[in-house]
Amino acid sequence: MNDLNKIKQLRQSTGAGFKDCGAALEEAAGNIEKASEILRVKGISKASKKMSREAKEGVIALSGNESSTSIIELNCETDFVAKNNDFIKFAQELSEINYKCKSDIELIKRTKMKNNQTVDENLIAIIAKIGEKITLGRSKTLKNDSNLNFSYLHSVIKDNLSKLGVVVSLSSKENNDKVKTFGKQLAMHVAASNPLAINLEDIDKEIIQKEELLINEELKNSGKPEEIIKKISAGKLNKFKEENSLLNQAWVIDPKKKVKDIIKELNIVDLKIINFFRLKIGE
Repeated sequence: MNDLNKIKQLRQSTGAGFKDCGAALEEAAGNIEKASEILRVKGISKASKKMSREAKEGVIALSGNESSTSIIELNCETDFVAKNNDFIKFAQELSEINYKCKSDIELIKRTKMKNNQTVDENLIAIIAKIGEKITLGRSKTLKNDSNLNFSYLHSVIKDNLSKLGVVVSLSSKENNDKVKTFGKQLAMHVAASNPLAINLEDIDKEIIQKEELLINEELKNSGKPEEIIKKISAGKLNKFKEENSLLNQAWVIDPKKKVKDIIKELNIVDLKIINFFRLKIGE
């Protein structure tokens, strides 16, 4: 096999550039296996140098069905790379692996992809090839055979990849058009309104405390009496809770009504919102 054919074979098996393959073969005295190992080690080194940089772009990938839905974030440094064909193919295969692994990140990293290399190994290779920091981000699987999952993707890049993804889980014995329409609309509502919790009392206490401090800081130099400040502070805090709890938010399709009003109007006795998960690149 001549040098050109060896370079072609090495490029096909590793995805490395022409010059890198030529240099690796020269270093390995023409041995393709040794050259492949040299490229792998260099790829790890390149990837390691890039890991200190920020990666706030990328895609949200979604896979699954009504009873089990998985969503995962794959980050990169630039929007240009987020639309790169190699990046997209990796993200789509990663999405299916995320679904099979139920969003267990450590298991995902160890899982072999179609090329018989692990996700971790492929991640190193794609970082070396593309030249940007690429990381696995947040992930979640909502699974319950008795519930119904609905999803929504906003700013779709390709197929099941987007910039923002939402999964909502409803509990209902019915699975009719009325429930399905509400589920889809609710996923869109979550995408637009970004609630912190389903109920008022479920909002993280640390978030409430921080908001209370911000409100008090804003009011302390107002010159108003302390009792008035306390009432204003309580009112602002209650408004914050209502605006950030899903059931109390203004329904995006009809802002005069709240989400809980819409559920009541549907008149489906056992209909409940069980869970939701929202992922947006850069947040």
